[in-house]
Amino acid sequence: MIRKANIKDIKQIQELINAFARKNIMLSRSLNELYENIRDFWVVEEKGRVVGCCALHISWDTLAEVKSLAVAKKYQGKGIGRELVDICLEEADNLGAKKVFVLTYKPEYFKQFGFKRVKHESLPHKIWAECINCCKFPDCKEIALVKSL
Repeated sequence: MIRKANIKDIKQIQELINAFARKNIMLSRSLNELYENIRDFWVVEEKGRVVGCCALHISWDTLAEVKSLAVAKKYQGKGIGRELVDICLEEADNLGAKKVFVLTYKPEYFKQFGFKRVKHESLPHKIWAECINCCKFPDCKEIALVKSL
């Protein structure tokens, strides 16, 4: 069942995201960051357990970011990631965003949704504020992609 995340989901969301972060395929998220951004998150729940998550964050004007997409290994290949990205894109459109971007180590996954690779410099400087606090800054290898709505 896909739904907006709530406070009781935070620790499971962090566990899911940070399992991938330990494998260097996504960035870790602190509990503080997750609590502050809970309204951005969507989750997929199976048998009372969060098995997938994704966030839509409004960055600037008509620009939004899809971030923190994670699906538990046991549930991969069942369309959960697609469902999460689709609902974030729908929400972005409903909120009036004109473009959505992702910063990812897995660009091929997002290309299936119509995202196109862009230079980091083409994105507003405001989005890099979060990067300054990242342990991978300034040597991050994430790839920027953008989709027009």
